Amino acid sequence: MASRQIDAEQHPFGAAVGRLVDQFASLPGIGRKSAERLANHILSCKEADAYALADAIRAVKETIRRCDLCFNLTDQELCPICSDTRRDRTVVCVVEQPKDVSALEAAAAFHGTYHVLGGRIAPLEGIGPENLTIGKLVQRVKKDGVKELIMATNPTLEGDGTALFITNLLEEYPVGITRLARGIATGSVLEFANKEMLADALRGRQQF
Repeated sequence: MASRQIDAEQHPFGAAVGRLVDQFASLPGIGRKSAERLANHILSCKEADAYALADAIRAVKETIRRCDLCFNLTDQELCPICSDTRRDRTVVCVVEQPKDVSALEAAAAFHGTYHVLGGRIAPLEGIGPENLTIGKLVQRVKKDGVKELIMATNPTLEGDGTALFITNLLEEYPVGITRLARGIATGSVLEFANKEMLADALRGRQQF
């Protein structure tokens, strides 16, 4: 049974708490019950802890910007990855969002740099190439001697379409374009793989 939403002004703890619950409930993945629990935590925690949370939120909104080169999130002109002289700038992994950079970095298997598109081409949502950083990516390929682009857009219709658009756009340039391998993960069992995973695994098979 869905919980009844209470107007902020009518919240039993007062309008201020009601507004706090509404703000938490507006976050992705946070339902009304979770929002109530978070609000109650803020009410019961130490004042310094609550203010530290508020200060952290304010700080990221005031200081975080897009990296001048790859468009990842940073508080400097260049993000830590682009500033790292040990990274190979001739290999660029193209992703949709900054969170994708975090996921790939957690694997600790890539030593090149990234390019964050800021989304994917989705005509039905009014998102075209001009709304993304595709033009900046082309400039990087032209000026920075990029030898390989790794397409790491999400394996969706829009993600694959975006990768194909970029590939066609760069066909006249001497840059190799690859994509992330897909299919059966190491340690998994075939009977539990869905048909899309199996199809990708068969299409992307390699020499043994």
